[in-house]
Amino acid sequence: MSYDVEKPDEQWRKELAPAEYAVLREAATEPAFTGEYTDTKTEGVYSCRACGAELFTSTTKFESHCGWPSFFDPKDTDAVELIEDRSHGMVRTEVRCARCGSHLGHVFKGEGYPTPTDQRYCINSISLRLEPERG
Repeated sequence: MSYDVEKPDEQWRKELAPAEYAVLREAATEPAFTGEYTDTKTEGVYSCRACGAELFTSTTKFESHCGWPSFFDPKDTDAVELIEDRSHGMVRTEVRCARCGSHLGHVFKGEGYPTPTDQRYCINSISLRLEPERG
C-alpha cells in the first residue's frame, strides 16, 4: 500500500514517543480510560498525531463509555482507510490514517448507539492531536 506520507521506520521512531510509536506504527492499543481525549468535550478537529491529517471533528464525537474516544463518522470519507483485522482471534475492522497508514483504532457497527451512522470509531487518544476551535 502506498501513502502520501511515507518514512523509514527509524524516522518514525525518532519523531514519535515510544508509546505513540507502539500504537501508530505497530497497532498496539492504549489502556482503556487512560487516554487524554476519552472524556474531552473541547470543540475542534482531531488530527493524526503522526502526520497531521485531519481525521475527526468534535461534532461527531460521542460518549460510548468504552474507555476510548468514540466518533460516529470521520471528517471526510477518504480521511481514513478501513482494513479487515483478523488478529487476536476476532474479525474486526481496523481504522488507519489514509495519509500515512498509521493505526488509529477500530470501527464497530450495529451496536445500537443513538448516532446517525450506527458506527463507533473507537480511536486511541494517543493516535490523535486535538486542535481546539478558535472562538
